[in-house]
Amino acid sequence: MDTPSTGYTTRKFDFPTKRYCQTLDLKDDPELIALYKKYHSEEESWPEIRKGIRSIGILEMEIYLIHTRLFMIVETALDFDWDSAFKKLAELPRQAEWEERMSVFQVAEGNASSSEKWRLMERIFRLYD
Repeated sequence: MDTPSTGYTTRKFDFPTKRYCQTLDLKDDPELIALYKKYHSEEESWPEIRKGIRSIGILEMEIYLIHTRLFMIVETALDFDWDSAFKKLAELPRQAEWEERMSVFQVAEGNASSSEKWRLMERIFRLYD
């Protein structure tokens, strides 16, 4: 079983991919954070949202949590265009409803889209060849 101390397995693809990393803060309320985690569980997350994410070209998406800080990793094909994909995502059925539901937990403007709330991060280190 994957855990923070044993590590997390990753999905392999038969073609080159690229990765985007984002961050977002949650409100500092343990009960809200527990509910946010529940809403993102396999049992509670909305199938329409997962299907919509895949339909715009996202191959894998993971969200990690420490205290109130979320960290998201998104994997895509090399030709993925972030801006146009997230514009499409915002227009999909139930996406606005999901964003509104999640805004209760997040430190962001209540009517912000996913791409406005989640901030893309700059990579500053890797194990250089």
